[in-house]
Amino acid sequence: MRIERRKPLSANIGVLGVGHNTYWKQFDGLLAAMHEKMETFSSKLNEHQVDIFNFGMVDDSVSAYRVLSEIRKIDLDLLFIDMVTYATSATFAPLIQALDIPIVLVALQPLKAMDYQKGTTFIQLCNDDVCSVPEFCSVAVRMGKRAPYVIFGTLEGDEEADAEITSWCRIAHVLHDLKRSRIGLMGHVLESMYDMHVDPALITRTFGCHVVAVEPDEIMKHYRDPKPADLAGMTARIRAFFDTPDPVSDNITFMLKEEDLAVAARAAVALERAIEEKNLSGLAYYYEAEEGSEMRKLVTNFIVGNSMLTAAGFPMCGEFDLKTCMAMLILDRLEIGGSFAEFHPMDFVKGSILVGHDGPHHLNIADGKPVLRSLSKYHGKPGSGAGVEFKIKEGPMTMLGITVNAAGFLKFVVTEGESVQGDIPPTGNTNTHGYFKPDLKTFLRRWMAEGPTHHFALGIGRHAEEIEKIASVLGIDCARVPQDR
Repeated sequence: MRIERRKPLSANIGVLGVGHNTYWKQFDGLLAAMHEKMETFSSKLNEHQVDIFNFGMVDDSVSAYRVLSEIRKIDLDLLFIDMVTYATSATFAPLIQALDIPIVLVALQPLKAMDYQKGTTFIQLCNDDVCSVPEFCSVAVRMGKRAPYVIFGTLEGDEEADAEITSWCRIAHVLHDLKRSRIGLMGHVLESMYDMHVDPALITRTFGCHVVAVEPDEIMKHYRDPKPADLAGMTARIRAFFDTPDPVSDNITFMLKEEDLAVAARAAVALERAIEEKNLSGLAYYYEAEEGSEMRKLVTNFIVGNSMLTAAGFPMCGEFDLKTCMAMLILDRLEIGGSFAEFHPMDFVKGSILVGHDGPHHLNIADGKPVLRSLSKYHGKPGSGAGVEFKIKEGPMTMLGITVNAAGFLKFVVTEGESVQGDIPPTGNTNTHGYFKPDLKTFLRRWMAEGPTHHFALGIGRHAEEIEKIASVLGIDCARVPQDR
């Protein structure tokens, strides 16, 4: 089973080709051939849930400034420049100087190699995609910008190049939602967790999103008076999605109690109604409320609802961890998950370490059907109720932590590892055996040396390179923890 997204992925991607206008009169049919190349490239983007804005051919400085004016009218997330043949950097300089979006040069030539014995200047010009790439990179640096990213390869039948195009479309999804998001922030930091503190204005400065103050009462009003049909529907969704096994070895766990299911469903309904009302894209929260109050029952029973929301593309982050909420959003928009996680006990027999948390979790990356257990206490926090338990799918995994460096700016800490086979404790929490090279102790020393928070977002697959690109685009320091000796 899979939870569908609340909102479809989207991004605004611009495409233009560059060439040298002197060629068009010299070589009959060359301009038409260049447009065909551009059309072939543009067609590759159609399957990636993006809105494409095609600005045509730019072949001199006049057309470059005209296109710049057109681009400024559109809120692009990324611009592909199709290097269909040689072009002077006058076609590029106005764009790289003025635009503050990632620009990716695409050098995909039609032929794997020319037939040199039958070669013509026309054929060479059709395959001259790489010729002006160094000129463009030089001009970018002279304009005070970083050299643009470049995709090299062949126009068709190149799986590596196609994968890079797909990757940049995923990155565009991330950038699109980062700068348009409304991230709710409710409650307060746990008094003792100094690593959780962050200035919401720093989040806006870094990502462009807005941080929305949320009052617990804005959720309570929906919890207090739910519609019976909504409750019945949510209860059915929960029953269908989760297993509810007998307890095993932990004396604070029980088979899911009907009263805990009822509270979890009611809290989940209230959460969904509140985020719709506030038009939120995510929520970081922590609130304790008065002991024995209905408010405490509500705010300590978000785990089931927030896991379902997280899997639907709405990151819910406990312990008021706004930074990790952003990390979860990034991994979700890369379509690799984004579970809330921290380090749990080390396993020196397997050479692994448990990574997980008591919630929230991205249910779509679960290995098998997730489990609900009733807990008589949430360890380290007030309250009791339903807890979510699963491990993520076996195979490659990516971890992204967002911390604050000594200068007061956000910093990414990222690495890749393996989710390996192994039993997890039946405690009503998620846990996965994470295996990291070169060995557990070395990896942990390297991770800790980067000054991370104790939370991070956990996803599947190998995506550290993509995250490094996102950090570069956003101007964020990114430490990739190595796996070598």
